[in-house]
Amino acid sequence: MRAEEIPEKDFFLPPEGSVIIRGGRVIDPANGVDEVCDLALSGGMVAGRGKALPWCGASKVIDAEGLIVTPGVVDIHSHLFATAGNPNAWAGEYSVFPDGFSFRSGVTTMVDAGSAGWRNFDLFRVSVIDRAKTRVFSFLNIASFGMVSDIIEQHAPDFDPETTAAKAEKHRDVIVGIKSAHYWHPGWESVDRAVEAGELSGLPVMVDFGYFMKERPYWRLVTEKLRKGDISTHCYRGPVPVVDGNGKVYPYLFEARERGVLFDLGHGGGSFLFRNAVPAFAQGFYPDSVSSDLHVQSMNGAMMDMPTTMSKCLAMGMPLGDVIARSTAVPARMIGHPELGHLSPGAPGDVTLWNLREGTFGFKDSVGGRLRSDRRFECEMTILAGEVVWDLNARDGTAYGEIPFGEGIREGEFFIPPER
Repeated sequence: MRAEEIPEKDFFLPPEGSVIIRGGRVIDPANGVDEVCDLALSGGMVAGRGKALPWCGASKVIDAEGLIVTPGVVDIHSHLFATAGNPNAWAGEYSVFPDGFSFRSGVTTMVDAGSAGWRNFDLFRVSVIDRAKTRVFSFLNIASFGMVSDIIEQHAPDFDPETTAAKAEKHRDVIVGIKSAHYWHPGWESVDRAVEAGELSGLPVMVDFGYFMKERPYWRLVTEKLRKGDISTHCYRGPVPVVDGNGKVYPYLFEARERGVLFDLGHGGGSFLFRNAVPAFAQGFYPDSVSSDLHVQSMNGAMMDMPTTMSKCLAMGMPLGDVIARSTAVPARMIGHPELGHLSPGAPGDVTLWNLREGTFGFKDSVGGRLRSDRRFECEMTILAGEVVWDLNARDGTAYGEIPFGEGIREGEFFIPPER
C-alpha cells in the first residue's frame, strides 16, 4: 500500500496498544510523504499515519514535535566481523560489533561489505549476525577468507565463483551480494570472478576497486565490467576520475548510470574527497546510496558515523528528501530488500527521529579537507520493530519520582535499611 492509499484520520484508528509518534515531520520518500502528522506502530510494524491520531488506547506516546521522523537508516557498507580475531584486518580488530554503533546513529539495518568469504562466513554468521539485535546482512567476498588480510585478497587461484555462489545460496536469507575488494594486481581476476559468482547466484556485486592500476582503468569497470544493479563503492575516492581539468563531471559516469550501474558513497577512512564530491553534486551526480564504511579507523576519523555522512551530503547541496531516500529506501532496494526503508502500513516498524540542528558546523573529508555547514543531523531516537533502542533525551522515560520503589531491585535481593 502506498502513502496516498493510507486512510485519512477520520477512518484510521490505531490498534489498541499502539506506539504513537506524535507531531513530527514525517519524511518517507518512498511514499512521497513530507508532512507534519502522527505515526502509529503496532505489533512491531507500521500501522498507519494521520493528523491528530487518537492515543487514549496507546501503550506509548512519543512527542516528536520539532523533529524529523524517517524510516530507519539502511547502511549498506560496514565492517562487522569483529570476532575473527585477526590483527590489523577488516575481518578482525578493525571491525566493530553492530549493536554498539548502529542505534545511536539512527541505523536499524547494517550490511557488512565482504569481511568474510566462503571459508569463514559460517563463523561470521553464528558469532555476529545471529547474535546482533541490529538487522544485519552481508556481501560475501570472492576471496575465500574475506578480509583477514589484504594479501589473502590477492590470491586469484582462490577466487572460486561456484563455491562462493553455493555459500551465498546456503545463506540466502542474509547474504545480499558478492564483494571484490583491495586487489592490487594489473588484471581483472577479482572483478571477473566476483561477477561470475554474481551471475551464478543471481546477486549483485559490490566492487571496492582497490589499487588503481593503469592496466585496468576505472572507467572500464563501470562501463564494461559491471552489470545492471552492480555497485561501485567509494565513488568519490581520490583516484576515481570524477571531474576533468575544467571541473566538469566526466560523461562516462553518466553513461555507466544509464547502463544501470549503481554508485555507493562508502565514506570510510580514506575514500571520500570533497574535491570530487562537491562538483559532482553540483552537476547532479549523486551517489545512489549514502553509506559509512564503518570500521574502527573511520569512526574515529573524518567519517565518524552515518549522521555525519548524511550531514555532509546535505552540506554539499543534496536536498533533504534525497539524503533520506538514499540512506533508507534506495539502499534497501539495492540489496534486494524492498520491504525496508519506508513507512508503508505493514512495513517493519523501524523509525528514526532526527534533530536537524542549526548552527555553525564543520566537516572533514578523508584527507583533511574542510566544508562548513549550518545544519547537522543528530539522532534523537531509534526504534527497531516498534521497540525504542536509542533514546538520546529520555523522550521514552518516566519522571523518576513516579517509578515504583521496587523497580531496580532484582528478585532475590532485599532493601535493608540501617538499624540506626
